[in-house]
Amino acid sequence: MLTFVYPGSFDPVTNGHLDIINRAAKICDRLIVAVVVNMNKIPAFTIEERLELLHLAVGNRKNIEITSYSGLLVDFMKEVDAKTIIKGLRALSDFEYEMQMAMLNHNLDEDIDTLFMMTSIQNSFLSSSAIRELARYGAKIDDFVPSQIADIIIRKLNK
Repeated sequence: MLTFVYPGSFDPVTNGHLDIINRAAKICDRLIVAVVVNMNKIPAFTIEERLELLHLAVGNRKNIEITSYSGLLVDFMKEVDAKTIIKGLRALSDFEYEMQMAMLNHNLDEDIDTLFMMTSIQNSFLSSSAIRELARYGAKIDDFVPSQIADIIIRKLNK
């Protein structure tokens, strides 16, 4: 069984994330969307909220699992018996950072490879931080996040 892991903070999930999820799920048997618990960042949404938003955005799909992890990604990969990391790229600046991470992960475990997917052009400017900023000012975010979660994001960030 070919298992891919798509790790990220998903704070919150955007249409760019969903684009990568949908496309990656087509080329593997099992896609694990893994929300990272990053001690170096203070997220706008709790881990439980991010998991719930992902569940709402993705729905019930047979080959997609949504979970969270903390610690090293390579350790999580071993736990779930996966050898391929999926990373979405928007621009050259993403590539530089993600290439470093890919090389580091491969150095830690030579059986792990990273597959880079370019996001679709209509999502190339999206980031979770931009969505949070727009939502805090009450701007319309419906075109940038899955429709079923837009109001939840606005309510949470407009308190």
